[in-house]
Amino acid sequence: MKQLKKRKHMSASDMGVGTIKWIFLAAMILFTLYPVIYTVLGSFKTNAELTQGNHFLPEEWHFENYYRAFVEADFAHYTLNSVIVSFAVTLLAAVTCSLAGFILARRDFVGKKLILGLYMSMMFVSLGSVTLYPIYELMRAMKLNKTIFALVVALTGGQATNVFLVMGFTKGIPKELDEAATIDGCSIYGVYAKILLPLSKPILAVVALFSFRNAWNDYITSMIMSIATPKLKTLTVAVVQLKYSVNAAAEWHIMLAGASIAIIPILVVYLFANKQFIAGLTSGAVKG
Repeated sequence: MKQLKKRKHMSASDMGVGTIKWIFLAAMILFTLYPVIYTVLGSFKTNAELTQGNHFLPEEWHFENYYRAFVEADFAHYTLNSVIVSFAVTLLAAVTCSLAGFILARRDFVGKKLILGLYMSMMFVSLGSVTLYPIYELMRAMKLNKTIFALVVALTGGQATNVFLVMGFTKGIPKELDEAATIDGCSIYGVYAKILLPLSKPILAVVALFSFRNAWNDYITSMIMSIATPKLKTLTVAVVQLKYSVNAAAEWHIMLAGASIAIIPILVVYLFANKQFIAGLTSGAVKG
């Protein structure tokens, strides 16, 4: 009887803890999704509705806000810029991080500890404000500051975290595979291309997602690099400038329409690549 009472007591206690957990999770979900929901709903309101803030839902659904965002602010062009920059940064980051992670995990060379120390320092110190001006001056000296290539190069840097992710994952791959490939006549490049690269797809998916997200959401670097050439502005810069697109007045409904469009690609990427993202992180954590 005592054991049955104890079990009932424990189950009731467990139910109470479970209920608290669900309430906490529901609150966190609501807290996370509210800004997105507010942005999407606000994009269909008038500016007067937004400033008054009397209704959560739009009184009338103004789909023309999206048309104005594309036509008045040349949003299609800036969206294309963001797509080009994000995919280019993603590709370059995946290649450079996989190469750096492979070499740091598999080879010993003079200065390796120094490089690892520098990478480690870049993980804990924000160097954006320090390096942004030198990078811009370097691109200007090379006469590349008025090209989209300069923005791609600037955003591809600062991949220390991704390099460590790839390095940790690579250390978990047995070195016997490298040795077997070398015996079969593979060079160091062959080992990388034929052995390690195919096995590193999960962690490279994580690197690609991180790089795409950072490039897509970047504001300060894109703004600085596009000062001399406004046509190089990306989506995030254009969204902020939509506030003052008409008569120097804050057009919040147009800005929210632009922000809603900017949210869509990130949501789509995470929805379709969610499994690969989680698999890459977990496998990297276990093998690292």
